[in-house]
Amino acid sequence: MRSTCAAAVWTAERYKAEAVRRRTLRAERKPLVRDARRALAVARKSDPDRTKGATHRAERELAAAKRRVPDPMWLFASKAVVLAAVAGYVGLPLVPSAVWLWSAVAVTVAAVGAVVVAVALAARRPKGLVPTAEERQLLKRLAPEHWREHADGRGLAGTLTGRPVLTDAGIVTDVRLDGTWTAGKLRTAADHVRALLGCRAGLRMEIKAGDRGGWAVITLRTRSAADGDDLKWSPAARTFGVDTVTGEHVTVPLGERLLIAGRSGAGKSVASRPLLFDASEGDTNALVIIDLKMVEGRLWDHRARVESTPEGVVDVVAELADEMRERLALLPKGQATWTPTADRPRLTVVVDEGAEVVTAAKDALEGLETLARMGRAACIDLWWMTQKPTIGDGIPKQIAPQISTAICLAVRTPAEARVVLGEDAQAKGWLADELPAPGVAFVRDGKRKPNPINVRYMDDSQVIALPDQPIWRGPKVAPVISMRKPPEPPATPAAAESTDARVLRIVQDGPARQKDIAERTGLSKGAVSKVVARLVAAGRLVRLDDGTVSAPARTEATA
Repeated sequence: MRSTCAAAVWTAERYKAEAVRRRTLRAERKPLVRDARRALAVARKSDPDRTKGATHRAERELAAAKRRVPDPMWLFASKAVVLAAVAGYVGLPLVPSAVWLWSAVAVTVAAVGAVVVAVALAARRPKGLVPTAEERQLLKRLAPEHWREHADGRGLAGTLTGRPVLTDAGIVTDVRLDGTWTAGKLRTAADHVRALLGCRAGLRMEIKAGDRGGWAVITLRTRSAADGDDLKWSPAARTFGVDTVTGEHVTVPLGERLLIAGRSGAGKSVASRPLLFDASEGDTNALVIIDLKMVEGRLWDHRARVESTPEGVVDVVAELADEMRERLALLPKGQATWTPTADRPRLTVVVDEGAEVVTAAKDALEGLETLARMGRAACIDLWWMTQKPTIGDGIPKQIAPQISTAICLAVRTPAEARVVLGEDAQAKGWLADELPAPGVAFVRDGKRKPNPINVRYMDDSQVIALPDQPIWRGPKVAPVISMRKPPEPPATPAAAESTDARVLRIVQDGPARQKDIAERTGLSKGAVSKVVARLVAAGRLVRLDDGTVSAPARTEATA
């Protein structure tokens, strides 16, 4: 029955393939027939008596064009059936009974033989993965016999491979290290290993320490467990990516402080979009994007609060710091983390290019460092993204130690990989400087192994088409009765006017920065930011191009 079903499937596939072939040929050749008919009509019009050679040539070309157009499959099959029926009706009564008998025997023997051959071929067919020609060559050269014979000539004396294994993620083999060999030393001799194996230059090879001392593991990424997966993001496929070793769909949960790094062109912005979607989706999540490059944030301004100027960055960071302190002050005794609500949701603060913030918005760094240290308990999480993963320039020293999860795409140097993934990154196989680009990343969260991940991607049109979400604007804190201390009374108009007067008195001496105003008045940066915004809106202050504020210039009329 299995063989019969297979034969039926084979027949149906051949029928469909032949039908497609004939349909394609008819589409290509029928216009040639039309052209030949037109040429013949022109020739006959000029030669009604058909005495010229051009007319006969046109007739022959038309006949040849018609012969080259095959019948459609249904017509061809119908003709074949009719022809077989006529031949059987005419010829079968003339066949002797002995011929019928021996024909039946021959057909039975042929069927039994075909079944036996099919069973034998199935038994000999290799189980599991079938190696390609390249993999067969590498498996042969990784065999202990071949390695032992050629290792000395390649400068690898004192090493010996085990039996290589073909997996969904490539070829893996253990290597015994004798004498002074270590996994790190074998990694530096990777070129000698490539020469011994004769593998192509583009084949990614990983060498890391084994599970026991004196052993290393060589992995040749000849294939990926993510092959065949559609990596385009969709609402039904909302994971971060697919593990190329295990085939697992990888997710990055909210509530973590992230560092997302990768060189220019590695796909950092596109890879982060599924995470930004999760951070902005739902009633209890809100997204804040700091994007001084003014590129990626513009795509999300219908779902996130986006600040793209140094002044705006300082203001929003001050608001976030105040929000964090208010939430921490309101936390009930015995509760470690804030519970997000629709009014006060989980806030994810994304710094799209950290190096730009370090350079152009230095006044916001102190607040961002405070959010990195204390924001998790208040459900305010900082995600720092940079294509310059160096401490001090691309990642502030106070923020780097607070990172709990690192996502690293391709970087330029091993030093950058160590900054993002840890000082032990190279020794443990987190070789981010060897990742292909774009779209392949490591996720180090203390749980995952150093398996490359093919990340999903969202294009610009998908982001723009996402439904709108409420934009967080720093809501006022409602009075809450606490057992620790009584609620503070609301500020009176006189007190508010007194604060305004203090700010105005300072700027009368000349333009001043908000930081200087905060230092001289003793107010918090957030309070100063709100007062300045109110006075600018009322026309009592003017914000200058360099970020300072000043009293408006007097005109002759007002003088």
